[in-house]
Amino acid sequence: MTNVRVAVDVGGTFTDVCIFDETTRTMRVTKVPSTPADPMVAVMNGVERAEIDLADVSLFSHGTTVATNALITRNFPAAAMVTTRGFRDVIEIRDGTKDDLWDAYNDVSGPYIRRRDRFEVTERVDFEGKVIAPLDEEEARTLARLLRRRGATTVAVCFLNSYANPANEIRMREILEEELPEATVSTSAEILPEMFEHDRFNTAVSNAVLAPLVTGYVDRLSEQLAEGGYDGDLLLLHSGGGSMTPRMVRKYPVRLAASGIAAGAIAAKHIAQQCGYDNAVGLDMGGTSTDIALVSGGELRVTKEWQVEYGHPIVFPSIEVLTIGAGGGSLAHIDIAGSLRNGPQSAGADPGPACYGTGGKQPTNCDANVLLNRLGTTLAGGAKTLDRELSRQAVRSVIAEPLGMAEEDAAHAILAVANANMADAVRLISIRRGYDPRDFALIAFGGAGALHGAEVARELNIPTVVVPPSPGVTSALGCLLVDIRHDLSTMYTAMAADADPDDLETSFRALEGEARARLRHEGVAEEDTVLARLISMRYHGQWRSLAVPMGSGPGALETAIETFHEQHEREFAFRQDEQPVEIYQLQLTAVGKTPKPSFRPAVELVQEPGDPASHRPVYFGEAGWVETPVYDRALLPAGATFAGPAIVEQLDSTTVVPPGTVAEIDEWLNIRIHLNTRTREA
Repeated sequence: MTNVRVAVDVGGTFTDVCIFDETTRTMRVTKVPSTPADPMVAVMNGVERAEIDLADVSLFSHGTTVATNALITRNFPAAAMVTTRGFRDVIEIRDGTKDDLWDAYNDVSGPYIRRRDRFEVTERVDFEGKVIAPLDEEEARTLARLLRRRGATTVAVCFLNSYANPANEIRMREILEEELPEATVSTSAEILPEMFEHDRFNTAVSNAVLAPLVTGYVDRLSEQLAEGGYDGDLLLLHSGGGSMTPRMVRKYPVRLAASGIAAGAIAAKHIAQQCGYDNAVGLDMGGTSTDIALVSGGELRVTKEWQVEYGHPIVFPSIEVLTIGAGGGSLAHIDIAGSLRNGPQSAGADPGPACYGTGGKQPTNCDANVLLNRLGTTLAGGAKTLDRELSRQAVRSVIAEPLGMAEEDAAHAILAVANANMADAVRLISIRRGYDPRDFALIAFGGAGALHGAEVARELNIPTVVVPPSPGVTSALGCLLVDIRHDLSTMYTAMAADADPDDLETSFRALEGEARARLRHEGVAEEDTVLARLISMRYHGQWRSLAVPMGSGPGALETAIETFHEQHEREFAFRQDEQPVEIYQLQLTAVGKTPKPSFRPAVELVQEPGDPASHRPVYFGEAGWVETPVYDRALLPAGATFAGPAIVEQLDSTTVVPPGTVAEIDEWLNIRIHLNTRTREA
């Protein structure tokens, strides 16, 4: 009888496995080292180490970095692009911006498909969708045969105004499929039926170059799971915070480009709601990077403007996550001006931090924590043994001696810089958006998040830090909390005051018909289907638009316009009620509900934490070395309260409770660290 749900999240250093038993409503976790050469090896290693019988698994969910890593490393198969004559260089010209406007030597990287692999054909559709010049089929077929001789395995078809009328693109795809039956063909109007050709072309190109890689990985993993006894669909987490079956992944692989990042944000939202916080900041600190997400009013922020690499936009809804190069493996170094820096370079899984004893010579955040005794001598339940003397040598030779500092002061400075970097990133995603961090709780997780969470919160005057029961595998938990989700859109340009409500309703119903067809294709029952309408609007003459909820029936448009004014004031600090509002686009979110794990809170609360497992001296900056109790988290009962300093150890992470704070174990077995007990009592 299938009664187990499994979620696997692949990170840069470790692969996390979360197993939820539906019968007992209990969860267990494990971690294994990641295998960058083939992430599937780590996934199956995790299944084996967790002793999972795949025949008992009712749902297997997976957050993968395969697409993200492919875009970063550009290890693509032979790909080509076919476009309207005269528009071969749209993805190279881009939009004229650059990441660092003032650095004349720091140019944006080149397109994912080289110029020599981009080809033109004769066709033209105007902005209203009228075919001015039909596709030259003889020319198209000649080009298709050329691509076959060149060995192209995937092709992106990107015609100028195909969003208004995709007929020429569809015919080009048919010809390519006839001449290159083994190749994957992605058309821009099918991937993203929106204007702004740079965004649409680049999204289609990203989809095309990822198709063979992602599809191959997903198919191989599905086969491995099936051979082990799993008879359900493998669910893949996508950037929008939903999941996809392998059938839809084959069509839209680009949606996995931020797969693993979204999982942690979803988990942070769940934990915040569980603890009664409508406002929270998710701090997911792993071995290589830190992902920061904002939950406001119980909802995650979503953006359509994002990219894995600057200058190459992917225009699909994505949970807004700010990623910085601050992780347990981030390298500390001294720059040419003699200042201490931390990251973004990382020791990664190989060679890893110096304390791993596998060849790393530069100090990392992990080494600093080991030297200061905040970390013990093992990780992941003994999977990694840490050598404190190697950490000491690395910190001494690279940081302490050049700066004339004591070893412990140098290690503490390394962590202070890392914490300041993360605090600055939180400010970007909160204060810059008009939110005050003091009104938020900090959800600290990831392998290293609980080590740094309290100090980051102190930098930001955040009063409470929440450390979930299994912080090191919380992102994997996020994979169990998502539904199947698709995001659809269509262009609709009209002045809101003149828009025909019946025509709007007809357009939305067309989107809903396509959405239901997609969900049926993925095996979602009608009663589990939830559709939500959005309408993008802007003040007349603006370029950027805002999407707001759109209802149905009389007065729906007027309500959406008022919501737009309110949202515009929230985002940009002004509104212009007298200015005409223009409709830009219609959007639809289609959700197929999947069963969620139901956790059981503790009934009995015990205030005393019990005796610590051990004591050890831990360095806390101005307080110096302090004899600190070390608790085994598995033995801490719900309701337990204790004052810092303290260290809490467990399989997947270590929590630091600094001096001057109070920690409590809540009914969900989260550790809540209160940095200001007076505020808490008030």
